[in-house]
Amino acid sequence: MKRHRRSRTPDRFRGSHRSTRKHEKMPKAQGILSLSAGGFGFVAVEAAPDEEKQPDLFIPPRFVGQAMDGDKVEVELLPQDRYRQPGHGPAARIVKILEHGRSMIVGELLAGHKVRPLNKKVRDDIQVSGSLCGAKRGDWVKVELLHSSGVAMEGMRRGIIRGKVGRAGTIVGDLDAVCSEFSLPEPYSDEDNQEADNIEITPIERRDLTKMFCVTIDPVDAKDYDDAVSIAPGDDENEVKLGVHIADVAAWIRPGSKWDSEALYRSFTSYLPGRTLPMLPKLLTAKISLQPGKVCPAHTVIITVHKISGRILKAERFHSEIYLNARLTFAQVQDYIDNGEKGDWDDDFCKSMDNLISLYKTMRQYRKKTEKFLEMAIPEVRVICNEETNEITGMVRKEQREADQLVEEFMLAANSEVAKEMVSRTIPGIYRVHPEPEPEKLEEFGEFCIASFDMYPGDLSSRANCNKFLESIPEGPNKPIILSAFLRSLQRAYYLEKPELHFGLGKGRYSHFTSPIRRYPDLAVHQQLWNADTNARLKSIKTMAQISAECSEKEQNNDEAWYAANDRMKLRYLEQQFESKPDEMHEAVVARITSAGMMADIPDLGIYGFVPIERLNGRFRYDKTTEKLYAVRGHQEYHPGDVIFLRLCGVDFIRGSAIFQPF
Repeated sequence: MKRHRRSRTPDRFRGSHRSTRKHEKMPKAQGILSLSAGGFGFVAVEAAPDEEKQPDLFIPPRFVGQAMDGDKVEVELLPQDRYRQPGHGPAARIVKILEHGRSMIVGELLAGHKVRPLNKKVRDDIQVSGSLCGAKRGDWVKVELLHSSGVAMEGMRRGIIRGKVGRAGTIVGDLDAVCSEFSLPEPYSDEDNQEADNIEITPIERRDLTKMFCVTIDPVDAKDYDDAVSIAPGDDENEVKLGVHIADVAAWIRPGSKWDSEALYRSFTSYLPGRTLPMLPKLLTAKISLQPGKVCPAHTVIITVHKISGRILKAERFHSEIYLNARLTFAQVQDYIDNGEKGDWDDDFCKSMDNLISLYKTMRQYRKKTEKFLEMAIPEVRVICNEETNEITGMVRKEQREADQLVEEFMLAANSEVAKEMVSRTIPGIYRVHPEPEPEKLEEFGEFCIASFDMYPGDLSSRANCNKFLESIPEGPNKPIILSAFLRSLQRAYYLEKPELHFGLGKGRYSHFTSPIRRYPDLAVHQQLWNADTNARLKSIKTMAQISAECSEKEQNNDEAWYAANDRMKLRYLEQQFESKPDEMHEAVVARITSAGMMADIPDLGIYGFVPIERLNGRFRYDKTTEKLYAVRGHQEYHPGDVIFLRLCGVDFIRGSAIFQPF
């Protein structure tokens, strides 16, 4: 099929890249640089308010210079016939650093007074001078960067050590380094915990729901319990009442109080493997959490659903008292769904669970038909690290199953109904938005699929088409790579003070209400609703906008810290496995090829492993045009999308990568 490709060069650059003569200056623009671990980057071009948003510019590694992730830079468009790469859009080079995005980094001290940054987005070593502050080779250190002039010139970055963080090569040291690199808050002190534990609940009129069947469903290792669900008959035989009950955190945390400020400062609970940094003090979290076998204050949304269609008919929100019949885990509920394993549940309990399961399926089917949400569950591989002993005990592959979907469906319904109420009552709130994907990113994804997997996704401008494509991806080792690449082509969700589209969910009004113990945006919504219910003063739209922006930024930083810690702990796990199972085989898919070797996605480990070209069986050469490796003798070749079998041959902690070779 012949494909018509539109130009992806920004409007302000069109017609200007055809000539490559040296005396003709290429057009320039400004923007923020985002670097990848692979060394290349993208610059989000700044546009005037009346201009259409321009596609990001691709910066090849050789044209990054000394610019760092987060820097504001000036770029110059490169001749596209020479430098544009498939799947990467218009190419440019950085000519000037206008504003530095960071001044400190954390890295491992090497020989020769060099520091290797922990953050893979900082790709070059840093030459340090002056005092080592008591650090020695193999220690994590904090380095203040000595920035050069604004010119994005090549050369060794320089810095000064400002302190020792910990010993590299230890679980505690690595986690300390991640916390320092991403400026995660210090854990609450014992004094903080004791002080917060003395907080008394603020009284409010509550409805008694203690006779209603009610349970929590959480991971087996959950640290807090802020949501529960219930089910009861409706007003007629065609209706059912779903209850979503959330810990009433606003009853303890009042706006402007010390612990409100502390919660906003953190914005989220950080769940690193082996270390949890709670948004609220631990003892207070335990007090607020919904506990089985006791009466708990809650903030409730009762949703009346049509039993046959799954359509939401109406909703009512109020403060309540609930009694939890049980604390269940996802594994327990899934075992009941799959095998009918009920343990000590009696017949009434099983009937209520059956009703919850049936209701979630009906509601999800209705939402799928009417909202056409994106259906893509990408497995996640996590390291299990004991927080008490700092020992890695294994890895777990987390996939979304029906038990997860059940809770998700009910929480989505509550979040949506709360958003609708805030809009209808003009209560300044915080909304979760997810913009439509940029056409350029979708085109890049299409080019990637064609080049690597000989698969043409077609027009992905609508959720319906996206779902058709996602359903068409055949099962196999390539599927996770395609799904991950598609996810990266979508824009990131964030918080906003006004309701806008959530593309992934297909919703126009959506808020976060169901996790106020671990997410500040949810707590802020709870506080606004509390004040609305008690006729107290509400925070302004301007204040909610500031909170939204701050929380969006901290959420992204938290996510990056988690990935950094998880990747580091995976290397520790691989090191342990290599000692006990040196010849273990891993199925992998070639994701990217360079002149140095191959990056391969290894699904069972949830990592990208590096296969150096010298580790291949025989001599190979790299063909840049086709992005393939060819055997000098014979007919063997490697290209993106190939399924290969690898074994671990070493872990490079300094570079933060695992080295593999083919079986």
